[in-house]
Amino acid sequence: MFKRSLKWAAIALALSLPLAAQAHKMWLLPSATNVSGVDPWVTVDAAVSNDLFYPDHVPAALDKLIITAPDGQTAKADNAVTGKYRSVFDLHLTQQGTYKLALISQGVFANYEINGEKKRWRGDAVNLRKEIPADAKQIEVSESINRVETFVSNGKPNEAALKPGGKGLELVPVTHVTDLVAGEPATFQLLLDGKPAADLKITAIPGATRYRNAAEEISSSTDKSGKFSLTWPHAGMYWINASTQDDKTEVKQAKQRRLSYTATLEVLPQ
Repeated sequence: MFKRSLKWAAIALALSLPLAAQAHKMWLLPSATNVSGVDPWVTVDAAVSNDLFYPDHVPAALDKLIITAPDGQTAKADNAVTGKYRSVFDLHLTQQGTYKLALISQGVFANYEINGEKKRWRGDAVNLRKEIPADAKQIEVSESINRVETFVSNGKPNEAALKPGGKGLELVPVTHVTDLVAGEPATFQLLLDGKPAADLKITAIPGATRYRNAAEEISSSTDKSGKFSLTWPHAGMYWINASTQDDKTEVKQAKQRRLSYTATLEVLPQ
């Protein structure tokens, strides 16, 4: 139980901190984002790590995994297993089109004091009152909605799985997410609760940070319509992230809502 608590604490920290403060980053990494053939499969790693796409910290929990198939219906993962540093699952791509793979978490953070000692708690809103001691002081509660995604297309890409749900930060492709090419600009839109998310910073970092001294990040910002563009300097897997906060909480005790969006995108060579 203690090890499980530590894992959740690490994941919560990775999802809740702004990018500049993050040491750990959460990600989904598919073995391929474009496949074809008679019976295609992909394998996906899920982890929280210091170095991008190199599992060295804790595995990502798969209990919040949602896979949306090209027809808009929910698909299931196969052969899921969680190890010391990463979780792994397979996806059988039985339909033509684009799949969206998402880890979605929504919870509550609380900071409080007991006899002058600072404490932290994270969990579901329904457990907030019974988990925080009645004699707790200086209680500060915040809500979080975090989304970590990646995408895989079998044959010709389509859009059905990419429709936004209208809650939290979401990415809407203008340039298709599995049709990205090095040296060419790609355009996307960020939505916040289904509406354009203006004036947000987006950071993109190429993978394999373990093998270089600098992150080599590129950045962009959303305009009034929530749109932004990125031009990829070279081919490879990229980790993109945006975060924000507001006071539109669903939990009465919470004064702040923290939101983040993360995706792994593959950029192909020209």
